[in-house]
Amino acid sequence: MKKTVLLLSIAAALATGFTVSSCSSDDDFGSSVSQTGVLTMNFTGDQIATYQTLDISIKEINTGTITQLSIKNTNAHSVELPFGSYMITVNGSVVKTDTEEVNVGASANTDIKMNVTNITIPILVKQFGNDFIIEEVFFTGVRTPDNKNYNSGRYFKITNNTDKVLDAANLIIGQSNFLTTSNDNPTPYDANTYFPVKGVMILTSTAPKLVEPGDFIVVADNAINHTQNTSTAYNLKNADWEFPSNNPTLGQVDNPSVPNAEVIYSQMAYNMFFLHNRGFESYVIARFPAGEDKNTFLQNQKYNYTFVNSAGNTVAKSVYKIPNSWIIDGVNNSIPTDFVQTLTSASIDAGWTSVGSMNNDATRYGKSVRRKVIGQTSKGKNIYKDTNNSTLDFVKDSQPSLKNGIIH
Repeated sequence: MKKTVLLLSIAAALATGFTVSSCSSDDDFGSSVSQTGVLTMNFTGDQIATYQTLDISIKEINTGTITQLSIKNTNAHSVELPFGSYMITVNGSVVKTDTEEVNVGASANTDIKMNVTNITIPILVKQFGNDFIIEEVFFTGVRTPDNKNYNSGRYFKITNNTDKVLDAANLIIGQSNFLTTSNDNPTPYDANTYFPVKGVMILTSTAPKLVEPGDFIVVADNAINHTQNTSTAYNLKNADWEFPSNNPTLGQVDNPSVPNAEVIYSQMAYNMFFLHNRGFESYVIARFPAGEDKNTFLQNQKYNYTFVNSAGNTVAKSVYKIPNSWIIDGVNNSIPTDFVQTLTSASIDAGWTSVGSMNNDATRYGKSVRRKVIGQTSKGKNIYKDTNNSTLDFVKDSQPSLKNGIIH
């Protein structure tokens, strides 16, 4: 049977969880009683003959309690859960009426406060692009031997995970406007249509930058040998592009032999593109479709939204967005203790990965998120796992692959 991939998008009613105190007798005065409700999940999709297997993980965000289920040959399931706020992820497989075998996956947040909650889960079609993937993001940085932050030397490693030669010239790297650790409920917001950004960088090149199957490019925050500044950093002088920086406090030195990526939009001073060193962001790589370029992007992709701040005031913001149809890969990053939401459509990334286990985890420095290797090509190049679910595809708390320099 042919294999493609479908993704699930969950539309869930939001509610607020709570507990009540019981004082019905002297014996149980003041004891806490946790209320429960029944959550019924209904899966729907066009031309599906059989729901083979759906593996469902339901995590209560506040307590971290995880309920795992596996259902077969059915498109509905009910489960009793305590009132609370939940993150639901789904992975599995179905067979369509034309006998095509498809994989499915999804993620969503929902609150349970009623005795009965029903969720209808529509299926979104996802076609994997035969293109580059984000193999690794090193966003934590390193600490110097005297335990100070070294604020340079981060990087993206972008890999050709196909069997054909790809051109990396003019790829787009987008940095999420929102965080995975909080949700201000912006209006409007549709992650299934676009990816709001606070920074956009283009790997500008007038000539093709051809990358062989299994090979990679490196986009570095300052493409120099950082070991000359601190023994704990890495040699990135052979990167393919480097982040431009005019911030004098960072003391970055431009490498004239490595082209600068072009930051066409940034909310930061000095037009900086700077990675969150605790990993609360998401990143995507994209391509301009025919007829589009940086000028049309800046003209047509404004994203205006409002949200209510902690003081109860409505705040208006204007940033930019990358249409999902342009995106070829993405990765969500967070931390287990503070995770609230994924920032991509489930059609791009239905999960998330991390470095460290809590906010400001001192052990995070010198670690990255890297894709799992699932095999090798006939030429000895790695083949990486790519299911569009970073929870499954990435190894958390990894040793950076460029720790000993850039070796192809």
